[in-house]
Amino acid sequence: MEKLTDIKGVIFDYGGTIDTNSRHWAEVLWGAYEAFQVPVSKPDFREAYVYGERTLARVPLVKPEHDFHDVLRIKTGIQVGYLVEQGKLDKNEAETKAYAVKVADACYRYVLDVLQRTRPVVKALSERYKLVLVSNFYGNIQTILKDFQLYGFFSDIIESSVVGVRKPDPAIYRLGVEAMGYPAENVLVVGDSFSKDVVPAKKVGCKVAWLKGEGWGNEEIDETLPDVVITDLPQLLSCLS
Repeated sequence: MEKLTDIKGVIFDYGGTIDTNSRHWAEVLWGAYEAFQVPVSKPDFREAYVYGERTLARVPLVKPEHDFHDVLRIKTGIQVGYLVEQGKLDKNEAETKAYAVKVADACYRYVLDVLQRTRPVVKALSERYKLVLVSNFYGNIQTILKDFQLYGFFSDIIESSVVGVRKPDPAIYRLGVEAMGYPAENVLVVGDSFSKDVVPAKKVGCKVAWLKGEGWGNEEIDETLPDVVITDLPQLLSCLS
């Protein structure tokens, strides 16, 4: 695997990178829907997922004190509510509420398992490099990082809802580079989304490690653009000289 040289700092994406190790959150949630045999089709679920994400981007339902378990409960509640409203799920209030809770709880446990693999990578890199987090999130990323014992690894956090700019706007990565304090060419960005991480980070002039995995399935990909392609976060350690 190609070695990256002249790296002085690392910018991490959070969702899909540290918490799921390259699985798109829609796929993680859908896996739980299938496991609990929620009687909806995948296209209907995807529609509910998009509706939920747009709702959370528009309405401040997530509060700064909410941890990720809280976020998942809110997300799945919106999704299931939408499916009921659209007639895609039977309007049995007790049963549908139970689906939302079961899916959220299972996904939280999933993240705890993934972090056993990804947290040591972040910790190891924090001992060698300055780390900054750049994330599209809801205003509570600090609470989540503290809950997951990740907060102390980052010298700065650039969160979309706080700074008022969202990926894929390259400006959010420009803020990350400014927080880092190094020239962009000495900064490595690590993220799972080709369109939201790789493309804007390269526009800013950063080097990029693309954590390629189970994505959303609707992105145009040019694998020559990232400097390295990995499929498992621990592989990152062997990319850095």
